[in-house]
Amino acid sequence: MQVNMSFSHDMDDEYEKLIRRMNPPRVVIDNEACKNATVIRVDSANKHGILLEVVQVLTDLDLIVTKAYISSDGGWFMDVFNVTDQDGNKVADEEVLEYIHKSLGPEARFASSMRSVGVKQSMDSTVIELTGSDRPGLLSEVSAVLTNLKCNVVSAEVWTHNTRAASVMRVTDEETGLAITDSQRLARIKELLCNVLKGSNKTRGARTVVSHAVTHTDRRLHQMMFADRDYERVDDDVLDDKQRPDVSVVNLHDKDYSVVTIRSKDRPKLLFDTVCTLTDMQYVVFHASIDAEGPEAYQEYYIKHVDGSPVKSDAERQRVIQCLEAAIERRVSEDLKLELCTTDRVGLLSDVTRIFRENSLTVTRAEVATKAGKAVNTFYVRDASGYPVDSKTIESIRQAIGQTILKVKGNTEDAKTGSEESPTRFLFGGLFKSRSFVNFKLIRSYP
Repeated sequence: MQVNMSFSHDMDDEYEKLIRRMNPPRVVIDNEACKNATVIRVDSANKHGILLEVVQVLTDLDLIVTKAYISSDGGWFMDVFNVTDQDGNKVADEEVLEYIHKSLGPEARFASSMRSVGVKQSMDSTVIELTGSDRPGLLSEVSAVLTNLKCNVVSAEVWTHNTRAASVMRVTDEETGLAITDSQRLARIKELLCNVLKGSNKTRGARTVVSHAVTHTDRRLHQMMFADRDYERVDDDVLDDKQRPDVSVVNLHDKDYSVVTIRSKDRPKLLFDTVCTLTDMQYVVFHASIDAEGPEAYQEYYIKHVDGSPVKSDAERQRVIQCLEAAIERRVSEDLKLELCTTDRVGLLSDVTRIFRENSLTVTRAEVATKAGKAVNTFYVRDASGYPVDSKTIESIRQAIGQTILKVKGNTEDAKTGSEESPTRFLFGGLFKSRSFVNFKLIRSYP
């Protein structure tokens, strides 16, 4: 049976390769057609998941999609994207434009979208995937366990939503700087992290996966939280009506489509989040229209399930609505944003998150990266008791971290202190040193 399944996959791949050779994709990038955006047109043979492939390429380049028109009814996929850079300007960088051509055009390396979108093998690091119940101090506990196990966190992304938490971490061995391959050590890491995730919560499960297969991090986080059913509402998780997206699903019986409309506050990666969720829920987008030129984004999708049917029941309709709401909300944060940039070292994440925990801050989202020997970390935090973060807490963190530069951004008025030059950030460099950071060796602080 395994041989037959492998043979079937090979036949599918060969068929898609043939179609691709007969109908190579065409990418046209036009900086003249629109006054305030770069227009990207992509025409290619249609296949399930191709819309996500295109959107993922644009999203990974940090491009903003202001308008889009998608049509893939039949054997051909045609779409048009109006995009800008992060500053709202047309895309003029020749390297970026060339990358788009190579990634989406005829030179793109063939890959079956459903088996390998955003997936690559890496032996440079070990990937750890974590899902479980969220609680104050969880990231601190996880980081402390990894430090004690001689693991260095190279990168990490943490999402929390609806009392659930998910993280994709990339770690290396502290001594060698390479991936951890010893099976007994990997089993020990998995066991201890799973114990931390379980905590005292016995009602919902915890899951830890250790591997060397690196998926596209954002897509994997969506898949993990979807599998963990974070879209199921709890009584104490009620968003303000202004924050909650407006999602509706209706059937066009004469066309056998279901029409999904989404109105929400616009933000980066919004299109990726919705397309990713529809794709992973096994829906095919046949037509779509996107308008995000103002502060509000409007998205309209004509969809069917991969089996060819529209949404069949009210229960299915509610599930689609809940899952799309969750996909949009996972990145939304009104919490205080802290940006840390300093020389990297083993145990840095553990020390920083411990100081947050000691000052009654809980991390709701985190992006941890290492670039050229520097740790570039972003944390979204809130008071563990639910109160706004005040200036005393910020001052305590300032004293504890010492010789680093920490930018503080957020919507809280209470966190403003000290710096008269810039009311939205603080420069925490070399003014204080606490016992907790006596061994915090810094060669240089970076602005």
